[in-house]
Amino acid sequence: MKVPFSPPFIDQDVINEVLSTLESGWITSGPKVKALEEEVCKLTSVSHTVCVNSWTSGAILVLKWFGVKEGDEVIVPAYTYSATALAVIHCGATPVMVDINEDFTVDTSKIEQAITNKTKVIMPVDIAGWPCDYDAINELVNAPSRIKVFNPESEKQKQLGRILVISDAAHSIGATYKGLQSGNLTDITIFSFHAVKNITTAEGGAICLNLPESFNNDEEYKLMKLFTLNGQNKDAFTKSQAGGWKYDILFAGLKVNMPDICAAIGLAQIRKYNDLLLVERERVARRYQNFFSQYSFFQLPILEDKERKSCFHLYALRINSISEEKRDLIIESVTKTGVSVNVHFIPMPMLTVFKDRGYKIEDFPIAYDNYSREISLPIYPQLTDDEVDYICTAILTSYKKVIQSND
Repeated sequence: MKVPFSPPFIDQDVINEVLSTLESGWITSGPKVKALEEEVCKLTSVSHTVCVNSWTSGAILVLKWFGVKEGDEVIVPAYTYSATALAVIHCGATPVMVDINEDFTVDTSKIEQAITNKTKVIMPVDIAGWPCDYDAINELVNAPSRIKVFNPESEKQKQLGRILVISDAAHSIGATYKGLQSGNLTDITIFSFHAVKNITTAEGGAICLNLPESFNNDEEYKLMKLFTLNGQNKDAFTKSQAGGWKYDILFAGLKVNMPDICAAIGLAQIRKYNDLLLVERERVARRYQNFFSQYSFFQLPILEDKERKSCFHLYALRINSISEEKRDLIIESVTKTGVSVNVHFIPMPMLTVFKDRGYKIEDFPIAYDNYSREISLPIYPQLTDDEVDYICTAILTSYKKVIQSND
């Protein structure tokens, strides 16, 4: 049996939505993007969403909007995909990495220790669709002692008056924390709509605005929309209307807008997300839980507790008392059965671009421990129960094969 890791969900509704875009004669940013923004707002209960062409470009846009520059610091977990820190580097600032908790969420106590008068932003990451402890993070940035050391330099920083919290929710659309949807938990949330995500636009992302009362979210939405189009005061759709050719460039923006042809895919998916796609992902995750809970040598991911519920983006299985080398042998064995698995993630300090900047994995022991024992299993709506059972058997058999051959 061949089981791919994460194929996109493409049904007839997706195909029809894309075809309608092609037939409309309008494929770049236009009405489909606006409709997707409205659907994200509806799902998350935020007032404004800006769609962009990737999570990474969305993060760069927000950091630049906030005035993050050379000499500034942005606190990020060491355990995340490289884009979290690369976005900071692209703005000229320094990513300050901190360790994580055993459940993959960033360690708030480490954040507190890392804050300096150069800290402009904290960017927690919801690994696998599991939300961070946002109350603790939000309380931290609003503490009088932390506000006192905040050194605002840009107009937006002075307007906020404290460290900005950006949720890296690339994995967590549809997750909940204390009854609130992801997207509605921090000042700004950025989702990813990459091909492997719960909702995809092939490539894409969305910025959800939840700024405090000192901001007019409607005005910030309009500003960020300009930012996605090189700072141009008219989008291509407006310019195409009769007499609408004349435009101005108001500031040095970016070119990171999402096109309608991509938005169409996500639009068809998000309309059935809560009632179908999320339900089916949970079915797969619960079936894994039922199987792996029988064995003490597996460490299961948390799917739900009294405060949080995952959106089941990844099933991050860990294996107790095993080395990185043995984990790799297990993956090799599983792959031979036709099952594609993955690892999320290689901690950033282990990657050349960050090692060359002086980051050391030895400074992040929990991040390394989680990584060294983790295997991400396939989880998507199209998986049948028989396929899930086959994956479970492949993991168990490969585990026993590797452990027994090394005993």
